[in-house]
Amino acid sequence: MLSIGEFSNICKVSTKTLRYYAEIGLLSPSEVNPENGYRYYAIEQLETMLLINRLKAYSFSLEEIKTILKSGDLKDDALYPALLRKKKEMEKQVHNYQKVLAELESDIAALKQGNSIMSYMKDIDVQLVDVPTMFLLSVRKMVQAEDFPAEYAGCFGKLFKKIAVDKLTMTAPPMVLFHSAEYTPAGLDTEFAIPVQEYVTGTRDFCPGLCLKTVVRGPYTELSPVYARQREWAEKEGYRCSNALYEVYVTDPTQVASEMDNITEVYCPVKKISGL
Repeated sequence: MLSIGEFSNICKVSTKTLRYYAEIGLLSPSEVNPENGYRYYAIEQLETMLLINRLKAYSFSLEEIKTILKSGDLKDDALYPALLRKKKEMEKQVHNYQKVLAELESDIAALKQGNSIMSYMKDIDVQLVDVPTMFLLSVRKMVQAEDFPAEYAGCFGKLFKKIAVDKLTMTAPPMVLFHSAEYTPAGLDTEFAIPVQEYVTGTRDFCPGLCLKTVVRGPYTELSPVYARQREWAEKEGYRCSNALYEVYVTDPTQVASEMDNITEVYCPVKKISGL
C-alpha cells in the first residue's frame, strides 16, 4: 500500500487533485484509516492513475475518462474508438493552427514591408454585374449559426431529391440567401435554394438585378472579409444593399481535395443611391 503522499509523488499528481478525483468518483483510495482519515492506494492503482494522466494529455474530459474506466474488462474496446475520435479532433486543431500560423506569418511579412496587415482587403476583387431573373426551388427557415453544416446537408439533400423525382433541370449551382439583417436568438432567416428551369410548385421568382460580385477560392470561413470589402466598395461608389445577400457554391465541398479548392461566388444586390 502507498500513502497518498507517496502515490502523489510517483504519479506527479497533487494530493489536492487526488482528493478531488475521489470526490467525483474517478479514483478512490483503496483504503481509508477510520481513526485518522489517512488515505492509502494499492500498487495496482498506479497504472490507473497513469492512464488517467495519459488520457488527460489527449484532452479527454474527466467525465469521458470516468466512463472509460467504468467499462472494466471492456476498457480497451472503449478506448480504441475514443482514441480515434480524439486523433481526428487533434488533426483538425492542428490544421486550424497551421492555417492561423500561415496568416500570422503573412501579417508579419506585411508589417515588415511597411504595409498594413489589412492590406489584403485591397486585393479582394469586386465587380458590378447584372444578374438575370431565375426560378428558385428553395427551403426557407430560421437557422442557428452552429446548425448550418447540418442544415446545408439536410436542406440541399431534400432539394436534390425533389429535382430528381420531378425531373427538373438545374440551371446553376446551389445557393444560400441570407434574409436576416442581423443575428437573433431565433437564428438567421436563411433560404437554401437551387435555380431550376421549370416553374413548378415550390419554386419562386428571384430577381437579383444589379449586384456586387466577388469570386472566392478557399474555405468558407474566408467570406466575411469579402462582405466587408463589398460594403466598402458600395459606400465609396454610391450604392446601397437592396436585397438578400447570397452565396453560390460553384464547387461541391464534398468533391474537392481540400477546402482551399472551394469556389464560392458572393453576391450583394445593390441600387444606386439617388442624387449620387
